[in-house]
Amino acid sequence: MLPSLRLIITVLLTVTGLTAQAAECPDWPTARAHSEITALQKQIDQWDDSYHRQGRPLIADELYDQSRTRLSAWRNCFALNADAEPLRTAGGTIAHPVPHTGLEKLHENHAVETWLRNRKDVWIQPKVDGVAVTLIYRKGQLHQAISRGDGINGHDWTASARQIAAIPQRLPKPMDLLLQGELYWRLVDHIQAKAGSLNARATVAGLMARKSLSVEQASGIGLFVWDWPKGPATLSARVTALNELGFATTSPYSQPINEWADAGRWRDHWYRSPLPFASDGVVLRQDQRPSAEHWQARPPYWAVAWKYPFAQTLAEVRKVHFRIGRTGRITPVLELLPVTLDDRQVRRVSVSSLERWQAMDIRPGDQVAISLAGLTIPRLDSVVLRSTERAQLNVPLAADFHLLSCWQPTPGCESQFLARLTWLSGKQGLALPHVGPGTWEKLLETGHLDGLLDWLTLDAQELANIDGFGERNSARLLDSFESARQRPFARWLKALGLPATGQARLADSWQALAQRTTEQWQAEAGIGPGRATQLSAFFSDPQVLALSETLRVAGVEGFRQ
Repeated sequence: MLPSLRLIITVLLTVTGLTAQAAECPDWPTARAHSEITALQKQIDQWDDSYHRQGRPLIADELYDQSRTRLSAWRNCFALNADAEPLRTAGGTIAHPVPHTGLEKLHENHAVETWLRNRKDVWIQPKVDGVAVTLIYRKGQLHQAISRGDGINGHDWTASARQIAAIPQRLPKPMDLLLQGELYWRLVDHIQAKAGSLNARATVAGLMARKSLSVEQASGIGLFVWDWPKGPATLSARVTALNELGFATTSPYSQPINEWADAGRWRDHWYRSPLPFASDGVVLRQDQRPSAEHWQARPPYWAVAWKYPFAQTLAEVRKVHFRIGRTGRITPVLELLPVTLDDRQVRRVSVSSLERWQAMDIRPGDQVAISLAGLTIPRLDSVVLRSTERAQLNVPLAADFHLLSCWQPTPGCESQFLARLTWLSGKQGLALPHVGPGTWEKLLETGHLDGLLDWLTLDAQELANIDGFGERNSARLLDSFESARQRPFARWLKALGLPATGQARLADSWQALAQRTTEQWQAEAGIGPGRATQLSAFFSDPQVLALSETLRVAGVEGFRQ
């Protein structure tokens, strides 16, 4: 059975985005390259130390993976030494009888296909998102539990392990046994594609770093055994024997596969189906592997991880734009080096407000975390790494922009002026057919708009001479502009930006409305002191009065005396 078309597209786009990010080299002089790489290495060192030594994750696993990928790419770009070993501060005082090998993590579908090529008897399991542990039994009794540490030496987790019901304290046979597995936080009907990892790994890591666990905490921890280093020769035999020994979680989540399509089907199934744990991908394992005496604390050739699509991606900020809306609200927008999330490419993301941007202090060159809100809208989550060079930006002053600013495209006012025009022609205003932001941008670019209503006096010849309009489009645009004169008075008020009037009674002429005092506005239903002040200011503003005169001369209903 072939994987779904959605799966194939998702994987291909993830690959494209990841490869593009890793392959593009920054245009930095040598001195800056050294400072940026040093800063990222220092940040990664801090994450490594906090997670491996203190059991306290400071960053999502997928953002950590992408940061390491970026660091390696930068080092390759500038021919610098290899990355520091991430587990160098994680080692404990207790040696693992058999090293933890770790896994190479693949994101590209062709890399998975290449790995599977010429391999037979391969199995697939979910990559359970928890913390690794070694369990040692002596004559059927739990003897010791050791944290992964640096893969060679770990910390003693035996006291906590004795409290966890998911870890059998006694085997049905009086045998010696050495197992490697994952302690995970139990979840109910968890769907990874919808909910993400919910910080489940961090929860377990934090609990295991404590000296003792409460009954409730211990009951929330589950166990998934993923290897029996000195067990039966084949994975199928190991899974069967583990089930008989009381380690029942492994069997339902271990499936044989014959080709990449099988792997893709199971990966998509586990990604979108309810599971009792968080998972961040799948693991492909050969049925047979070398004897445990040959294992080393590094990724082996007989197993590999195939990660799920990123829920969060690391994006580099190229530019910061400040968009000013019709009402004067300033919204910073980040232009990004293109990245892929789910099935869409993301090139820009809103920071929501000027206040949030000021608090985050995002500059070009910064690395930020991006996710999708509602599976469609790009969302800025956090700043992951700041560039060592803080670019100076021309930041607009909030006090300069408000409901009555920027009626002309003077320097600094272009954004709000264009927003006013877009509102005027949109469905909230005059609903002019064939007129959109692109129309106004072209007219503004060619010098045909010095005021909000200059388009009312444009003729066919002027429009036809504008590059890109042409005779047909010009005629259609002229008809649309002409139809604006027939729009009702109430629509024109909204198009000009009249503040909301709630349930207030509106007169049918400009002159009658303009004569109302602040007190008279406040006496209307649903209008408070603030809105009454805004309405009075609107009808008395010189720029707005000039627009009303233009509409009177144009013969628009409600403006004629």
